[in-house]
Amino acid sequence: MSMFDGFRFRKVSSPIHELDPRVKFLYVSIIFAIAVLFNQLLPLLVLFAVQVPLVLAARVQKEWIRSMKGSALFVAFIFLTNWLSFYFYGGYESLAWLFERSLAMTVRFVVLIESFSIFFLTTSPDHLGIALEQSGVPYEFCFAFTTAIRFVPVLAEEAQTIMDAQKARGLELERGNFINRIRNYIPILIPLIVSAIRRSLELAEAMESRAWGAITKRTNLYVLEMKRGDWILIITSVALLLLAVYIWLYVPIPYLTNLIQF
Repeated sequence: MSMFDGFRFRKVSSPIHELDPRVKFLYVSIIFAIAVLFNQLLPLLVLFAVQVPLVLAARVQKEWIRSMKGSALFVAFIFLTNWLSFYFYGGYESLAWLFERSLAMTVRFVVLIESFSIFFLTTSPDHLGIALEQSGVPYEFCFAFTTAIRFVPVLAEEAQTIMDAQKARGLELERGNFINRIRNYIPILIPLIVSAIRRSLELAEAMESRAWGAITKRTNLYVLEMKRGDWILIITSVALLLLAVYIWLYVPIPYLTNLIQF
């Protein structure tokens, strides 16, 4: 559950929090595109290191590290899957090459987790909804999206609470074979589903009491405007994308295993 906790908004006074959500989403999209371009380990490691100063500037190091730790199981699964895939179907040259390619695909996933973690940790759901609405997205979709962002960490925390309560009552989640372990999670899922339904009913009643949807044209307390820091991030992100495309097209990137051999 710590992985979901790393995607919950943290209200901190920092220059990254003050950036426009649309600009930060553009940055995340560019990081995603660059990560997809490269299969080599070296540029992906550089892409990972480039984002570390943003984490430090946003002052969300603890939450970011928690999200990295929470994704360790997925990281191990991706590494193992790529290892087996390259081993049986990739025509690998050596074990070192096989390890580097598998590690590169794993680092790509870590880079994506890192960028999205920065985005959600520093972006308020309210400001994100306003950004979507000002971009022309219908308010119904904005409300559904921001509500989902709000409730996913809450449900994850509630699931952890239910698990702790059931363990205190003697439930052993890690005991038995694979089928028994799945059955052991039934006492977790049923209270969680009931709680989610109860929360949805409470939310529906709150929306009705506030006459949700009665006004066609809504107004907002805040109006997002582009500032100097936003333009700096846009220019930096676009320049990074152009540089990455140029390197991908014209600069041969060696594998680390080949460099070590020489």
